[in-house]
Amino acid sequence: MPLTSPTVPAGTEPSVSRPAPLGAASSPAVAPALLSGALLSACGGGGADTSPSGTPGGSAIPQGPATDEEAARFLLQAQFSASDEDIAAVRGQGYAAWLAEQFARPIGTTGVDWLTQRGYSVVNAGTQLYNVSYPVDHMLWCQLFTASDAVRKRVALALSEILVVSSNGLNDPWSSYLAAGYWDVLNAHAFGNFRALLEAVTLNPAMGCYLSMRGNQKEDPRTGRQPDENYAREVMQLFTVGLYQLNPDGSEQRDGNGNRIEVYGASDVSNLARVFTGYDYDRSQNQPVTVGSRTIPSTPQTWLPMAFTPSQHSALAATFLGTTIAAGTPGDVALKTALDTLFNHPNVGPFIGRQLIQRLVTSNPSPAYIARVAAAFANNGSGVRGDLRAVITAVLLDPEARGSAGLTDPRFGRLREPMVRFVQWGRSFGLRSARDSWKIGDMSDPATRLGQSPLRSPSVFNFFRPGYVPPSTAMASAGQVAPEFQIVTETSVSGYLNFMQGAIRYGLWVNAPDLPYNASNANNGFDITCTYASLQPLATDAAALVRKVALLLSAGQVGAATQARIVSALNATPLTDASSASARLNRIAAAVLLVMCCPEYLVQK
Repeated sequence: MPLTSPTVPAGTEPSVSRPAPLGAASSPAVAPALLSGALLSACGGGGADTSPSGTPGGSAIPQGPATDEEAARFLLQAQFSASDEDIAAVRGQGYAAWLAEQFARPIGTTGVDWLTQRGYSVVNAGTQLYNVSYPVDHMLWCQLFTASDAVRKRVALALSEILVVSSNGLNDPWSSYLAAGYWDVLNAHAFGNFRALLEAVTLNPAMGCYLSMRGNQKEDPRTGRQPDENYAREVMQLFTVGLYQLNPDGSEQRDGNGNRIEVYGASDVSNLARVFTGYDYDRSQNQPVTVGSRTIPSTPQTWLPMAFTPSQHSALAATFLGTTIAAGTPGDVALKTALDTLFNHPNVGPFIGRQLIQRLVTSNPSPAYIARVAAAFANNGSGVRGDLRAVITAVLLDPEARGSAGLTDPRFGRLREPMVRFVQWGRSFGLRSARDSWKIGDMSDPATRLGQSPLRSPSVFNFFRPGYVPPSTAMASAGQVAPEFQIVTETSVSGYLNFMQGAIRYGLWVNAPDLPYNASNANNGFDITCTYASLQPLATDAAALVRKVALLLSAGQVGAATQARIVSALNATPLTDASSASARLNRIAAAVLLVMCCPEYLVQK
């Protein structure tokens, strides 16, 4: 882990953190044993609890937490962070009442509006904002770090890893607005009904571009053209029913010979593809601008639901998943029938429910846990199917999520995703952008950044698959999955540590925080930094400082032995009330870094 001084970047990246010594010569050295232990754990080795699995549900759900640690644990599953105020609120209100309050919170500024307010819709031949995707990174990080509806944002982020659109695959003009419009859809429907979400996703132009439904045309016997099957395949395989018939508890059904039963075949895909023809940008609000020899469309087409053109729609009959749409059925009726068929398939509850559990609570939920969540999907208690509020409540308040058994079960829990760790750090310790630029860019580089960035997955299959099994591990022998380990490599582990070392102590370097485009000017600097207000009073008391950091970041799951080792490392450099502000910040940064790289933090239980 190199210890170098912060340097001013020569390029025009929107933001970077600069690895630097934690307080130069006066700072405590990073404890090598702690770091090597974190590296080993993050790579799947060692003896740490890195083999999560479900634990039997049994006890009734408590009305509220009995301790700050229980409250913090719930908060770190439900949202990104656990502040003192949030802990007090959950303890005072109880789980269900606190969740109900979060469900009622307004969305606030949409992603599209955020971009427009900051000048990212300006058509200019010099900046060519219509040709770049980085503005959406700024918007996403800003919302994840600062939005008041943190539970909604956490659920939207989870949904973005199930119903995947990646900015990397949006090549049309205004790709930043396309991605922002999709993010807005996920937020608008995060607490709504899954059927409405499915339709909004289907007609969203970003999804249309990403999975080539936009501009999809009916068959043409003269040329041999057939409807594009991309969206029809993925909406079944990844977004609704999956590959194999499931029982309500998520287990796979078997035929008389013990073989898995496929949900659909090639004919289902080709027939369903006919339904998804005739849709393209809604250009009704376009006010194009000419730049040189090029005509640039205006941004509304990137977020308005796609418009339907009957002449481009297939009039053939479509038979799929046991449903037949008659030849000549109007396009809107055909679409409704298709989406109703997908939505009402018995697989959807366990298929989507299991993935939401994986994103929020544990990688290997028990069949009973999945069944309870699937039951909430099937009926919210009032006869309504697909109520996502009921589903999220079932995920977070299940006995397996709230019970204490998982805390000591090495099979329970999940590896924290790098981008979620990053957001948790910023939310926990007061991350702010001095000029409100939030120019945090694509963090996908595993060697120098996080190895992950929101809405930047490498494919429609997300950053990792829900069924990924780390090869040649105890988890593989036990038949367990660990999705997030698919993006764990030696490079990504060291890259994360180096990146966070600089970010925690110095913040994030921003080029031209006063401008909506990437440039270099006199205002370059560490525009994005943490205040650490809640930790400042504890700086001179290493034990109290580490205890507080462990509570906020891990719900107290960093054990006493590990905390003692960190305290010992911090006390290697004495600190008194007369110490400088820089020295105090050095100790705080070291404490935060050491907690964020230890195994008991990296595995969330």
